[in-house]
Amino acid sequence: MLGPILLTILLVLLNIPMYVYQMESGLAVSAFILVYFIIVTVNYHKNKPIFLNELVNFATQYGTVQKKLLNEFDIAYALIDYTGKILWINERFAELTGKSKDYHKSITSVFSSITREIIQKNKMESQLHITWGEHEFRARLKRLEFSSITPDNQMISVEGSEEYLTALYLYDETQLNRYIRENDDQKMVAALVYIDNFEEAMNSIEDVKQSLLIALIDRKVNKYFSGMDGLVRKVEKDKYFVVFRNMYLPKMEEDRFSILEEVKTVKVGNEMAVTLSIGIGNTGDTYNQNYEYARMAIGLALGRGGDQVVIKEGEQITYYGGSSKQVDKNTRVKARVKAHALREIIESRSHVIVMGHHIADVDSFGAAIGVYCAGRVLDKKVQIVLNEVTTSLRPIKECFSVENGYMSDMFIKSEDAVELTNNNTLVMVVDTNRPSYTDCPEILKKTKSIVVFDHHRQNSDVVENPILSYIEPYASSTCEMIAEILQYFTENIRLATCEADAIYAGILIDTNNFMQKTGVRTFEAAAYLRRCGAEVTRVRKMLRNDMSDYKARAEVMRHAEVYHGAFAISVCPADVVESPTVVCAQSANELLNIIGIKASFVLTEYQNKIFISSRSIDEINVQLIMERLGGGGHANIAGAQLPNCSVEEAKRKIRQILDEMIEKGEIEK
Repeated sequence: MLGPILLTILLVLLNIPMYVYQMESGLAVSAFILVYFIIVTVNYHKNKPIFLNELVNFATQYGTVQKKLLNEFDIAYALIDYTGKILWINERFAELTGKSKDYHKSITSVFSSITREIIQKNKMESQLHITWGEHEFRARLKRLEFSSITPDNQMISVEGSEEYLTALYLYDETQLNRYIRENDDQKMVAALVYIDNFEEAMNSIEDVKQSLLIALIDRKVNKYFSGMDGLVRKVEKDKYFVVFRNMYLPKMEEDRFSILEEVKTVKVGNEMAVTLSIGIGNTGDTYNQNYEYARMAIGLALGRGGDQVVIKEGEQITYYGGSSKQVDKNTRVKARVKAHALREIIESRSHVIVMGHHIADVDSFGAAIGVYCAGRVLDKKVQIVLNEVTTSLRPIKECFSVENGYMSDMFIKSEDAVELTNNNTLVMVVDTNRPSYTDCPEILKKTKSIVVFDHHRQNSDVVENPILSYIEPYASSTCEMIAEILQYFTENIRLATCEADAIYAGILIDTNNFMQKTGVRTFEAAAYLRRCGAEVTRVRKMLRNDMSDYKARAEVMRHAEVYHGAFAISVCPADVVESPTVVCAQSANELLNIIGIKASFVLTEYQNKIFISSRSIDEINVQLIMERLGGGGHANIAGAQLPNCSVEEAKRKIRQILDEMIEKGEIEK
């Protein structure tokens, strides 16, 4: 509207030259300009209120339309101030919550999960899922800053203001979530069911009853999974492939896979109870991936000793069962096969590096010595990674000195191992199957030639892709496994007396003087080592403790706390002994000699970690308890390491786990 008035200035400037050339024309144009100016000025003052009024009317109508649309919006909407107070709600929000539009209390009084802290978080937008009655909502909170709402307002200043509004949108996802759940329930789950001790059970009964035993086992397995609308197919004499819908998996988990106990009741004269291992694969993108998960799970179940269920859902692994004692297999076929495979692998490599777990014990050291002897027969250089020598290990390690004919670089540190390892190096891990527990995890990434020999039950954290893996949870010790391997490795193998002593000492320590986890093969391995020159008296002298260790064990016994009348919990002082972890394990063994104690837990603080040694005789599976703390081991011998934790906090965690397992019936007081 100001344009025509401003044009008058240009007309006046054009009129000035006309007075120079012709006065009459200049006067005529000036008169025209004057009339034009009067007309546009009158028109401006007359029409300006009309235009302003129209703009105000349009803005008012536009705001009314917006408010009406927002008020009738199908999505529940509310406007909240920075303290959480409801300022305004639309009709859908009022209908959904049953609140009137005059309701101006805190949003927390309507939805308890939307707290003031969530509203005042330093986020422009956030989402959370809430439930209201039978409805499930996705709540979206969007912050509206005053500075963004009125950026050019001259009447008020919002600079430095911490106040803001929050827009709350509620998206009803009840039906969508129901469809998602139904779709998930219909997904197929793959499972593999193996009979752990099929051959042993068959050999324990008469031939005429073997078919009956097989039929009863088949009936138990089919009945259990058929009740879950599952499809069971027997693929081998002791293996089943099962497919069922995902909706039945929570039911199986709730009854903790009762088939494990039901199949043990099958008796037709067999002395040995039949046990199952089940591997379940779920949440894969394809059915093939679920089957691969099931294969990984069954391998993990067998590696942990069988009689349990392992569920693999992506990276998440869940365990059920596994409380029974592992079956001691009398056949040595597997040991012979592994011995021949190990020989071929060592012959094809130029260099062998052996390492056990961090803070090596006698079993780890003895197993490494056994591998050293195997490599020596094949004229291969074998070096042992040993970063720390404990008091219990020092007398045995001193036997392998240069004066006794051993190489000066027989034992190396982690730094040297990293430099020596290449693609042609064989790295052999003994007495552990967890890479994080080894003395030098770095060298596992520098070579693809990795062999694992261990007697601990497997966990989800395992050495990846070894070319040879020999893990037998029923074995008493890794030294027992190595002694068997040496018997089949080659005919002309000879052990020095100190080498036989070291391997024998490993068996002696891990069996607590042949009182725990001993079977026929344990004594056969000890007899072989005795023939090789192992001397019981000499080993006993090497394993004696000094006075400070003995006093520390006495302190552990004196301050032991008995929890629930059956669990001994105590702390080993770390500042008075050189190797507190060793004393910790010894003390845990001694606590079991007290009448009424079913399991013992001894803690010690060492190298900024809390080390826990747990022991039991037969009633309690301490390995399941230690697994919940990130550790593992055997049913009767297990342990864990807790970083960034205090002794009192570790004791509290143990008590809490015991309470939970007692409440669920997993263990009995």
